[in-house]
Amino acid sequence: MKVILIKDVEKIGKLGETIDVSDGYARNFLMPKKLAMASNPLNARRAENIKLKTERALQAEINAAKEFAEKLSKVSCTVAVQVGPDEKLYGSVTPADMQKALEVEGFNIDKKQISMDAQVEKLGVYHFNVKVHPEVHATVKLWVVKR
Repeated sequence: MKVILIKDVEKIGKLGETIDVSDGYARNFLMPKKLAMASNPLNARRAENIKLKTERALQAEINAAKEFAEKLSKVSCTVAVQVGPDEKLYGSVTPADMQKALEVEGFNIDKKQISMDAQVEKLGVYHFNVKVHPEVHATVKLWVVKR
């Protein structure tokens, strides 16, 4: 049975694609879950409209994420830590510490969105990446200072 996908389906296809699947799979899985509809000219137009709306919404989401990333990139965070006699940290600075520093600056970011290039083990200035959106990243400056 030929169907038009209404949403992206993993290992099957993307939104708007016309695919050929077994009748049972189409009737018992794809159609009841509103993942696909029967292939005909009317549904093809509907699928195209759905695809356009989805693309517009995704583009608006990306633009909002870019604006947020731009604001975030202008921020400089400070983390105060205890250090030993040779300016080496007791422990290291973690994404959770960076998250708290960003919250002080007024940004609510999940620590899972923060990625570090290198381990922070000494005082100084570091840069870390924040994944704002799957396609948008921001680089934030982090000052590690003595407490």
